[in-house]
Amino acid sequence: MPLLVDCSNCRTQLQLPQGATSICCAICHAITRIAAPRALPPPLSYYPPPPLQPPPPRAPSFQGGVPIGRKKALIIGISYKHSRFELKGCINDAKCMKFLLVNRFKFPEDEIFMLTEEERNPYKIPTIENIRIGMAWLVAGCRPGDSLVFHYSGHGSQQRNYNGDEVDGFDETLCPLDFETRGMIVDDEINETIVRPLSRGAKLHAIIDACHSGTMLDLPFLCRMNGSGQYVWEDHRPRSGRWKGTNGGEVISFSGCDDNQTSADTSALSKVTSTGAMTYCFIQAIERGQASTYGSLLNAMRASIRNTSSAVGGGTVSSLLTMLLTGGSGIGLKQEPQLTANEVFDVYTKPFSL
Repeated sequence: MPLLVDCSNCRTQLQLPQGATSICCAICHAITRIAAPRALPPPLSYYPPPPLQPPPPRAPSFQGGVPIGRKKALIIGISYKHSRFELKGCINDAKCMKFLLVNRFKFPEDEIFMLTEEERNPYKIPTIENIRIGMAWLVAGCRPGDSLVFHYSGHGSQQRNYNGDEVDGFDETLCPLDFETRGMIVDDEINETIVRPLSRGAKLHAIIDACHSGTMLDLPFLCRMNGSGQYVWEDHRPRSGRWKGTNGGEVISFSGCDDNQTSADTSALSKVTSTGAMTYCFIQAIERGQASTYGSLLNAMRASIRNTSSAVGGGTVSSLLTMLLTGGSGIGLKQEPQLTANEVFDVYTKPFSL
């Protein structure tokens, strides 16, 4: 049976004959190559149910009789070791993000739920069930003043949308460690779990370092920014009217690239070890004092990636699909971090803070 793939250049859907390793697009004449598969990861049957519950919420602190908002974070880094989808920098991303949240933004360590393959406790492995439990924990009992962070570094993908709530006709997806057997987490579910329950006065920041991640939270507004820093807000609310918004809270998401782009897993930025390009540039901009506003942070991230891509010709592609199509070469990589939100605002006057 022919394999359906997207053209690596114009994204036209092509039928790859069985056994073929490349195909030429009849429209743009680009050559799309398929990577040779490596050994699949070991079976996940050794992860025993039921999943471990995340840490219980801390008792609220008070100042002058007024509750001080909690800081909670869910951090996910997936490397897909021993598989054809293996990535090198995702667990590094998770560790760096935790260090940033604890040391720069004073998140309590016992309010950070970490899911990586390096965790010794099998219930903290980033399987689909554990990720779902982590997302539910993140927003459980949220109240005014709370600051929540959802960070994901791993594969992202797309699948056709059939309910009419996507402008481009595709749902964006996250790929848990066991996605090949248990499936992916679709943006509708992410929105339902961590966006809609957010109560008034609470704030959620998402940092999604994955391919096809531009609208991964299904937020209604995307900040379309050009190379000179000028921007307009695009309305991505579905024409079907299915968008229901939050429960009064504020949600802002930084993503590694646009919905039709790929993100890089590369050592070109750190010069020391592999990281996700977006996570590295996000942390670097904050540490360099370039994150006074959301606009300055987004511009700094884009400039770092643009300058690095020009210097080295791209990095290793971290797209599940594009790794197959290009053989993981990363040639011609185009990656532009995106900003989405549940409400529009002036990105150059709104202060950034976690």
